[in-house]
Order: sequence, then C-alpha cells, then structure tokens
Amino acid sequence: MAKTSPAEFINQVRTEARKVVWPTREETVRRAIFVFIMTLILSLFFLGVDSAFGAVVRWLLSLI
Repeated sequence: MAKTSPAEFINQVRTEARKVVWPTREETVRRAIFVFIMTLILSLFFLGVDSAFGAVVRWLLSLI
C-alpha cells in the first residue's frame, strides 16, 4: 500500500470537504424541535417506567 504525502492528503481532505452539503436553517430548526420533542417524550416514558418499577420494588420490600 503506497503512502500518501501530507500535501496530497490535505488536497484530498479539501476535495471531500467541498462535497459536504450543509442543511438549511429551516431544516436545522425543524430537526432541533423534533429532537427536543422526542427527548421530552422519552424522558416522560422513562420517568413512568422508573416510577412503576420503584413502586413494585417498594411493594415487594414491604412484604418482607
């Protein structure tokens, strides 16, 4: 396998960086809102699951 010179590597990186397509501001805002909503939904779900398991464990420990 042939080694790539540092200058050639930099040229390849620049070439690949030109191919990057950045999202528009609207897409970024839309995705950020989606992530916020999903985080909120999942946090509430896991709060419910954790509370249910906690209640079951407390009930089991009260039997002892």
